Amino acid sequence: MNEEKIKEILEENAKLKEELEATKEHLKKYTAPSYKKEYYEKNKDVIKERNANYKKNTNYKYEPTPEKKKEYARRAYLKKKEKLQKELEEKQNNENI
Repeated sequence: MNEEKIKEILEENAKLKEELEATKEHLKKYTAPSYKKEYYEKNKDVIKERNANYKKNTNYKYEPTPEKKKEYARRAYLKKKEKLQKELEEKQNNENI
């Protein structure tokens, strides 16, 4: 009975490993393939020009809402504050050593 269960578990394990490998191979197509990167590197100017034309033709202009502006300012403030605290801690640690 134990040998049968062990055999079943090993077979299931092998089956799941094969399925995992197949899934990984399938996902490689969609997760940052190199050919897309090469395409954008080669056609960077064309893409930028196409985007500029679109913005010009549609009069696209990004205007963040006042709430977004507030959020961005707060995030910048907190990052700056965190950076200053780290610098002070490093400075204190260097003085203590």
